[in-house]
Amino acid sequence: LLTQEKLRVDADELIRSLQSGPGRPVPFLACLDSGWETIAGAGTVGPLQGVTADHLAYVSYTSGSTGRPKGVCVTHRGVVRLVKQTDFARFDADEVFLQLAPVAFDASTLEIWGPLLNGARLVVFPPGTPSLAELGEAIQRHGITTLWLTAGLFHQMIDEQPASLKNVRQLLAGGDVLSAPHVARALDNLNGTRLINGYGPTENTTFTCCHRISSPLPANRSIPIGRPIANTQVYILDEHLQPVPIGIPGELYAGGDGLARSYLNRPELTAEKFVSHPISDEPGARLYRTGDRARWLSDGTIEFLGRIDRQVKIRGFRIELEETETVLSQHPAAKEAVVIAREDQPGEKRLVAYLLATRQPAPSPAELRQYLLQ
Repeated sequence: LLTQEKLRVDADELIRSLQSGPGRPVPFLACLDSGWETIAGAGTVGPLQGVTADHLAYVSYTSGSTGRPKGVCVTHRGVVRLVKQTDFARFDADEVFLQLAPVAFDASTLEIWGPLLNGARLVVFPPGTPSLAELGEAIQRHGITTLWLTAGLFHQMIDEQPASLKNVRQLLAGGDVLSAPHVARALDNLNGTRLINGYGPTENTTFTCCHRISSPLPANRSIPIGRPIANTQVYILDEHLQPVPIGIPGELYAGGDGLARSYLNRPELTAEKFVSHPISDEPGARLYRTGDRARWLSDGTIEFLGRIDRQVKIRGFRIELEETETVLSQHPAAKEAVVIAREDQPGEKRLVAYLLATRQPAPSPAELRQYLLQ
């Protein structure tokens, strides 16, 4: 579906060149402005493509500790498991979703396919980063009923635009630890809103666990990440791959229908992170090592305790501090580099790099940022 006139003209020219070529397959192009006669003559039964649930749906790239991003191969089964016959949110035809996340961010899988596979309405936000006021205005103008926000954006909206969220029926937030004071204010001000904490790595298709938050909040404890969503298994294991008792920290392992196939062209890394299921008797069963520390609580929910490695999340994106350090250290004027995540203001987490230069004057921050973009 091409909405830009230039793209339609280019596509028309491409198809004409293919039609004049020797024996090459020609794609079907239907123009919704002028091609209804062609569309009316087409069949109403979908073509048999031979695609199965285990075929590749997309590749999503995440951070890597060596400076080389990892391509996560997600299957059709994983996408369907996320938004069909699930239990963490309503996906009814009367819902209105906002597609705000960049398509490179796996939350867009929920935003796009949640409505499209359930007959609901999808509102696509225009390109660019909106101000909080612009986002609040769009939520109200389009009557958004189901909304996903990263933890940082959730905190900002609760601080600056809480009134714009009053008609949202389902507000999912996550990608990082939620601030308990912001959650408490949301519960106080959004009486008709179901507030859900969503947790999960890209390698298990967006969400692994979800928790519907309600008052009163637990004292002296973070907001739980909840329980595994439908068709998902979660285990908290020790270093010997044995389950740990309730209340004892361990590493969170995820499995089930959302599990990605592999890392694209990275067999060694795939074997390291997608391990044989230590408990299941099913041949070929696997679990993904999330690298997250967690523990079971007495009520059957899970509490997230942080990372085992040095991975952090900034505005919902996974970032390996070692990856940024590796790239910075390759700058011709760099002798050593250290990168940390700092949160000088609550909910405003950012990366800060420290560089030991080999020359003076040292490279400027603008020069280093440009180098990282290459």
